[in-house]
Amino acid sequence: MELTVGCRRPPEEPVPGLTRYRLISKVIKGQELGGVVDEWVVIEPAFRAVELIEQLHPDPREGTSLLGRFAFDVRYRWFRNWVNSQTGRRLGLASIPADPVNLRRLRRTLALEMAYRPGGVLATKIHLKHIAVATTEGYSSRPGGAQAELLAEINKHESDRNFDLILTEFRNYQQGILPAGPGARELTAFFTSIDGKFDPSTTPIPRTHRNEWDVLNLLTKRAKTLHLGPANYCWFTDPSRALCLKLAGTPAADRPLIGMCDSARCPQATHHPCHRPVWTEHAERTKTFLGQLGRPRKTERTRLQNDYDRAMHIIADIDAATAPEEEPA
Repeated sequence: MELTVGCRRPPEEPVPGLTRYRLISKVIKGQELGGVVDEWVVIEPAFRAVELIEQLHPDPREGTSLLGRFAFDVRYRWFRNWVNSQTGRRLGLASIPADPVNLRRLRRTLALEMAYRPGGVLATKIHLKHIAVATTEGYSSRPGGAQAELLAEINKHESDRNFDLILTEFRNYQQGILPAGPGARELTAFFTSIDGKFDPSTTPIPRTHRNEWDVLNLLTKRAKTLHLGPANYCWFTDPSRALCLKLAGTPAADRPLIGMCDSARCPQATHHPCHRPVWTEHAERTKTFLGQLGRPRKTERTRLQNDYDRAMHIIADIDAATAPEEEPA
């Protein structure tokens, strides 16, 4: 309510790579009538939202009240009525139920929906912690320290997440659920070596790591090479073998380029049961596009057909690796 047109301050970059976004407003609570002018450090989405509201404002003169007086429940009803109207249906928007909503419930629901997605718990922690860091810096006016602490926490969360993932896949291996993909054989060999399930007469390894702590240490080291793709795991053990780095011409990079990953061909990529829904959805969508193409579009049809065949091949490999082995009669 106290925000005005022109409340945005130019972004600052106190250190390279760190941008601070500030809004100027008034402190009302505990102050004299009229409040006291002060500044707040906010996250970039809030800063951009204020910028958009200023562009849409009917009276863009500086100092004009940005939002005016409003109640969330009233604004929410307006928004719900618009989404459920003919305009919303024409835009393909899903209708909103007529249940009561408040800001606290909305934030809780958003956190739960994010947490249910792959890697969503970590994303939710980072998102909410990011807001807390920005708020803290706004109160303390001490840039830099909170970001370093946040980065350390993010790295810790990523390490814990990667260890949990590789431990889950190791337990799956012990139950006969194997990985698929070009890197499956190498990952299975690694699990075999630490589980001791191999023929001593044919293996050159003189010693097996049967102690639980040895196994956990080996899994921890391997987890450091894990990078998550949208539909695969990347075990970045050897940069010179990474297909994405070869395609990008950066063979000396220390991280994979997940956006360029072709997990059907990269020797360090694996597919697991958790990736099957992604490939299934991709195959169904590609099949729908194929059915809508006309006969003259042969080039596009060939490309989509190859994409569909690749997705179905990956799904078949995942199913074959997941199916339990039949015991000989």
